[in-house]
Amino acid sequence: MIQFHVWNVKRLKFISLIIIISFFTAVLFYTQSTNSFPAFSTKEGPRAIFKGEKGIALTFNIGWGDEKAKPILTELKRLNVKSATFFLSGSWAESHPDLTKEIHELGYEIGILGYNYVNYAELEGQEIRNDLSKAIEVFNKLKIDNIKLVRAPTGDFNKEVINIAESLGYTVVHWSVNSHDWTNPGTEKIVANAKPASEGDILLFHASDSAKQTKEALPDIIQSLKAKGNFVTISELIANGEVRTKLVP
Repeated sequence: MIQFHVWNVKRLKFISLIIIISFFTAVLFYTQSTNSFPAFSTKEGPRAIFKGEKGIALTFNIGWGDEKAKPILTELKRLNVKSATFFLSGSWAESHPDLTKEIHELGYEIGILGYNYVNYAELEGQEIRNDLSKAIEVFNKLKIDNIKLVRAPTGDFNKEVINIAESLGYTVVHWSVNSHDWTNPGTEKIVANAKPASEGDILLFHASDSAKQTKEALPDIIQSLKAKGNFVTISELIANGEVRTKLVP
């Protein structure tokens, strides 16, 4: 009877040990999946940047339109914002060469938003490569050099998109704070969406014609964020310390 009791105690201890090990293994996997990484490529493969460490990065997507980009540029100059990153589609840059060059000459960083405004996550690998290559050709013709950043046109991407971008020498950049300005929810809502941003965040705005209220929201946003950190380009954000990268399937 005593021997049976000892065996049960040992068996209970063994089961408890298995449960504890399983728990800590699950915690470890979760921690690894949400941890920050100091590089774009890890042993698991390339990843997309969505947050930095020092500075606040304002980013503006422009995929189409003739009316909103120039006023937003003017407003940024008026607000003395000297660092921001504009992700431009190749088709827009091709149609607006003077404005593209102005963005560049003002000292703002330029990244690639593909050529056509299409969902990369729904394309075959060669289609993604062709679209990116077409955009790269446009910027080369405009003599805008040293572009190293890509943003998926619709914000949707997968591991294949990141792999292709990296093979072409580019890093995929996502965002950590979305202003949702393209939905035109009102300037107060856009400001409220952006205000929680803090040191290290990458904010998403638009300067396409669909974003009708962005310019009016910028003064309050800029005033609020200036107290939290310096405005930097994405490249400066990367250089300022570790970056966080997004896991994709």
